[in-house]
Amino acid sequence: MSQGPGLYFDIGKKARDVLHKDYAQQPPIHFNYKFLNWNLDLTCEEELVYGLRGLFSCNIPDSGKLEVQHLNKFSGFSASIGLSGDTEKGYSPVANISGLIGTRILTMGANLAYDTLERSRTINNLNAGLSLNCPYLVASVTLHDSFQTLKGSCYLEVNPLTKTAIAAEVKYDLADDETSGVTVGAQHALFPWTLLKARLSNNGKVGALIQQKFGRKFSITVAGEMNLNEKAKEKYPKIGVSMALK
Repeated sequence: MSQGPGLYFDIGKKARDVLHKDYAQQPPIHFNYKFLNWNLDLTCEEELVYGLRGLFSCNIPDSGKLEVQHLNKFSGFSASIGLSGDTEKGYSPVANISGLIGTRILTMGANLAYDTLERSRTINNLNAGLSLNCPYLVASVTLHDSFQTLKGSCYLEVNPLTKTAIAAEVKYDLADDETSGVTVGAQHALFPWTLLKARLSNNGKVGALIQQKFGRKFSITVAGEMNLNEKAKEKYPKIGVSMALK
């Protein structure tokens, strides 16, 4: 595939992976059995021709999409259509298109999302972003929610051999003129196949996970989260277990 700047959703991805990926988070719509909530992620990717690939992803029963991506040396574009689940509205067809231009060092791009069931028949969400990629530091600034939210993130690689890195993310609400969230986190590989992550948010939520890989295809992740600001009787951790086969 292309060694260009990638896709729009690669902006801030390294920081998001440290702070959010594989933690005990449940999609809005999920299966429930007694005390157990669960869902199933399926992804299929195929290179159609050089520089053009198709991707099908599905989070059962929450959402799914069919996407086409085009990558070249100085740009990356993607278009997708799928269903997005909401506990109140149900499932809505959503079309999405994004573009990114630049080099492997400096990139900028935008993303448009359109809910086909909305009566207003206007763009539902417009995002834009800018990213600076250095050998050990990756910084990004993005505008979300049709430019109502400003998000800044940074990723600092401490030791590539042990995957040791720290990351931070700040959200600023432009409408209310205040900081709406701050999250910091770190990751470290104890062994080549064992990864530890931890994060802390300004709202008192602390999370951690351990991910164990078995070969190159299969991994098991155990993640937990607890809100330190909750009352003593309600202060209990949320535990999640996920398995991935690639």
